[in-house]
Amino acid sequence: MRFSFAALSQRGGATGSHTDGWGISFYEQKGCRSLHDPNPSAHSELAKFIRSYPIKSLMVIAHVRKANRGRVALENTHPFGRELWGSAWSFAHNGQLKGIKTRKLTHYAPIGTTDSEHAFCWLLDRLRTLYPQRPSDHKLSLAISELFGDLRELGVFNALLSDGRSLYASCSTKLCYVERRAPFGQASLIDEDLEVDFAQETTPNDRVIILASTPLTRNEIWTHVAPKTTLVARRGAIVKSFA
Repeated sequence: MRFSFAALSQRGGATGSHTDGWGISFYEQKGCRSLHDPNPSAHSELAKFIRSYPIKSLMVIAHVRKANRGRVALENTHPFGRELWGSAWSFAHNGQLKGIKTRKLTHYAPIGTTDSEHAFCWLLDRLRTLYPQRPSDHKLSLAISELFGDLRELGVFNALLSDGRSLYASCSTKLCYVERRAPFGQASLIDEDLEVDFAQETTPNDRVIILASTPLTRNEIWTHVAPKTTLVARRGAIVKSFA
């Protein structure tokens, strides 16, 4: 996780223009730690701490922000978090959604002023209304795919949503992923002079998937996702794809 975050954090002011805050959420069993900073991640002391902190997690969502709607402020940094069905849900979004704030909310309310957080609240509102109790994985994946498709009709909706067990990803314009499994090899970051030999960091049973707007490494094969697609990832692999 620290290897990928090293590349992502550089895009917040060093190699990219997403300078309006950053955040990260990582799960440990049923718990979820979240850290946010409205300062550029490339120059953030908190980001430097994360890059050196020995995080052990099976699910991580990180985001660097370029503000379109909502001022630069701590409450407007992603990922946003809420509880649903006794699980901690996290959400991060890139893009703009025209008219999202006209949609009424019943169970959840935004803390900040972004269209992204309103969309997150609306998503969980709809899921809670459709299913007072957690449905099967199949029904949940179908419902989220349909809701993602609805939001894509409002504009650009590149987004990640997770309950710590599954990762749901929406592609409007830009999304790609790389899968890592045995035999593991070396990977070099695009945004920083850093290389890791994953054979020294993993076991033969490990399996990892990394999703990002654009590739983070230069010597791995990244799969670009088609627009208007929803992916479901679990335990380091894509388990469902909805076009």
